[in-house]
Amino acid sequence: MTAVDLGIPSVQSTVDMAARPDTPELVDRFGRVARDLRVSLIDKCNLRCTYCMPAEGLPWLKRAELLDTAEMVRLIRIAVEQLGVTTVRFTGGEPLLRKDLVDIVAATSALPSAPKTSLTTNGINLGDWAAQLVDAGLDRVNVSLDTLDRQVFRELTRRDRFDDVLAGLRAAKDTGLEPVKVNAVLMRGTNEHEACDLLRYCIEHGYQLRFIEQMPLDAQHEWDRAQMITAEEILQLLGTEFTLTPHTAERGSAPAERWLVDGGPATVGVIASVTKPFCAACDRTRLTADGQLRSCLFSTTETDLRGPLRDGAEDAELMRLWQATMWAKAAGHGMDSGEFAQPDRPMSAIGG
Repeated sequence: MTAVDLGIPSVQSTVDMAARPDTPELVDRFGRVARDLRVSLIDKCNLRCTYCMPAEGLPWLKRAELLDTAEMVRLIRIAVEQLGVTTVRFTGGEPLLRKDLVDIVAATSALPSAPKTSLTTNGINLGDWAAQLVDAGLDRVNVSLDTLDRQVFRELTRRDRFDDVLAGLRAAKDTGLEPVKVNAVLMRGTNEHEACDLLRYCIEHGYQLRFIEQMPLDAQHEWDRAQMITAEEILQLLGTEFTLTPHTAERGSAPAERWLVDGGPATVGVIASVTKPFCAACDRTRLTADGQLRSCLFSTTETDLRGPLRDGAEDAELMRLWQATMWAKAAGHGMDSGEFAQPDRPMSAIGG
């Protein structure tokens, strides 16, 4: 395996491949099977969210470092047709900044074993892209929205694009990209007082809200667990105005724990990546925009697929690299370990 050391604590860099079952699927040593591929299409973003990156932005990947359309589609095809992937989520940075996005979505949707497809976006350009994405075969979207206050939005994102995000949400629903899911991060002293307002807004507009605990993936490395609004606190805030009861549906590998709101049918989800990690049920594998493979959001190593791909590697070799990477996946991200260190790559370069 070709691996790049990221300089954060190793979980296990060398494993016995001889013990791996004889299957093309992306199995690991703990009985998990990766069927959900997260594809970061670009590291650039048109927002500068305070909890993600500095105001001046980041050193972006050079164009030559990014996988081109054919390279991206080839790796997605291998994952779907030969490695058992059944869902593909396109992420960034901001994926709507990638000019060949529609082509990549269309090629993915046209695969014989067409996977379910989704897109995570900040929503700014979604109003312009929604219809094209539907025509290309995209199934649904997740849109980030942390506040309903225009001034707070401007302070958080360092951009005055609040109306564009709301327009993007409306376009997603109007064009059938449903369910439209809204991702919200609550931050202490900034927007935690909006928890109930956000839920009420999403219910009224037919969106599905997911609160996400803030994770240590900011470029500035300023994340402070003591300042994070926990899942327990989120539920307490919502409980001041709503009655929440656990959803009876099987959660499976879904990251969100779901709750019925006032008896249903409306629901709200809480993704407690930090305080209640769901690593034991994780079914995700991740491909970065520059062709690096990650077995976990907090991986300690990356496997280079771009190099072998550009050197003429056959599908079988790329499959072997992918299988070996996932076989070496750690049992969990180890965030509760005293040795845990934040990944060098920020969320914008990894993909959500």
